Amino acid sequence: MLLWARWAKMLTWGGTALLFCAVYGLPVAMIVLASVSGQWNGILPSHLTFLHYANVLHTDSAGQLQVSVMTGVVASVAALVSGTWAALGLRRMEKLPRRILDMIFFVPSAVPSVSIGLGLLVAFSKPPVLLNGTATIVFFAHFLLISAFTYGNVSAGLARIAPEYGEVAQSLGARPFYTLTRVTLPLVAPFLIASFSLSFALSMGELGATLMIYPPGWVTLPVGIFALSDRGAIFDASALTVILGVVTLVVLMGLSSISTRSAVRR
Repeated sequence: MLLWARWAKMLTWGGTALLFCAVYGLPVAMIVLASVSGQWNGILPSHLTFLHYANVLHTDSAGQLQVSVMTGVVASVAALVSGTWAALGLRRMEKLPRRILDMIFFVPSAVPSVSIGLGLLVAFSKPPVLLNGTATIVFFAHFLLISAFTYGNVSAGLARIAPEYGEVAQSLGARPFYTLTRVTLPLVAPFLIASFSLSFALSMGELGATLMIYPPGWVTLPVGIFALSDRGAIFDASALTVILGVVTLVVLMGLSSISTRSAVRR
């Protein structure tokens, strides 16, 4: 519905801002405030301190952050390659087989992540494929959970590209590999970067499956946050949550700028 009256526009924007602050802003503000709280017995903290950041930075949190970033990058790259490959392969298939394969591809994202973790734990706890207790099973779990989103984004990008681009390139003598690398992939580059960004963000915040399968030497930051909150160290867990959010946001902003420049060049 179009709002022409000025008061209606102001009321709509005000309501939207209020809803955004209540749903997103207030929880984030409480986490940030808790991360710098020295003592919190009333409505607001009695005094502020950065001691909780010092505490988490002098523990295993730096290693957990490195593990989370490494897991997110590796799993996102693998999901991007497989999702792009699948989207390109299914692009010209008939509707019925494509819909069936689409449904299969989205199954991991349609079930709870705990189910994925339990399935991997049961499937790979015995020979001939023994992954339980290794970092590989964590990478595999994250890959399964984010691959469907990558496939969906790349498929949406390919659907917006007119097939005439490839046909013109082939009519000029371009081979399929050249058409793929010099025509198709550059056109969908913003979607590829967006897919990687979404996959990385999802991987950085994944907890359900990771909590069931992670080995002692490969602890991600969300698992560390859960462990702190489970021990009652809420302020330290809040500080670690802020660090996780800031690192993820910085990476996403960098990828967003790359995507914008790619879209402009296109």
